Amino acid sequence: MINHLPPNHSNNFIKLRNSLISATGKAIGDYNMIEDNDTVLVCMSGGKDSHAMLMILLALQERAPINFKLIAMNLDQKQPGFPADILPAYFEKLGIDYRIVEADTYSIVKEKIPEGATTCSLCSRLRRGIIYTTAKKLGANKIALGHHRDDIVETLFLNMFFGAKMKAMPPKLSTNDRQNIVIRPLAYCSEKDIASYARQMGFPIIPCDLCGSQENLQRQKVKDMLHAWELEQPGRINNIFRAIGNVEPSHLADFNLYDFKNLTQARPEDEDPLFGDIANEGAALSLAGTDGTRIEFSRNKSVS
Repeated sequence: MINHLPPNHSNNFIKLRNSLISATGKAIGDYNMIEDNDTVLVCMSGGKDSHAMLMILLALQERAPINFKLIAMNLDQKQPGFPADILPAYFEKLGIDYRIVEADTYSIVKEKIPEGATTCSLCSRLRRGIIYTTAKKLGANKIALGHHRDDIVETLFLNMFFGAKMKAMPPKLSTNDRQNIVIRPLAYCSEKDIASYARQMGFPIIPCDLCGSQENLQRQKVKDMLHAWELEQPGRINNIFRAIGNVEPSHLADFNLYDFKNLTQARPEDEDPLFGDIANEGAALSLAGTDGTRIEFSRNKSVS
């Protein structure tokens, strides 16, 4: 059995750890991420999130009522100065199955992306291709990524601000070729809690010299915006995340999701929530028309 606790741990740490395990277990259950006899390829970047994900999945593996296999995978992208010995030694210490895949994506990114431009898009596409290929070779039917709740919310705003799409990262998805199922077990976990857990666990963190060295990334700006909102009103990030899973297509404007064109008769599910609040609560509202007439709304009547 793997020791999941750091030396000199406190009761507060135990509560934090149990909270993360509980949240991860709930996300796995809600989205049916892991099933009996699954083989899960756990993608390890060496950052705090992937380290936390691996340790929490190992804890869940010990207590779950089903059997599933974990294979840790790290992609050595041949970044200059990358400490190639750290993760293998760590995996050996944990006694878990692992693979180190070597591919010089660093040189490709540096060659293709102009100096000063964002490297994330090309780098992530190259990584995904290698990860999918590795999963197929190893017979892994699930691929676990370490994205957490805050990553998902940040992606929502990035897509709205710069892609004109209401789109985030789903906790579970099928790849375009339908050959792989990607899961995000930390979808219900906050970055703050993961960072605290990682610090106290003393994980061997490896920084990324591509992403981590870029200044003024739009994701960082969105992260700062959300952090300011959270300070102003604690719980706001969690509410935004919950909204992603509580969508009402009839109250948006996407005619591919809702048949607005053929909506010719009012239905209860299409009721305007603002009008409903006014009518039900009896709030007095007086609106002036362009011709000077006034329309008043009250609990029981609408008159002009």
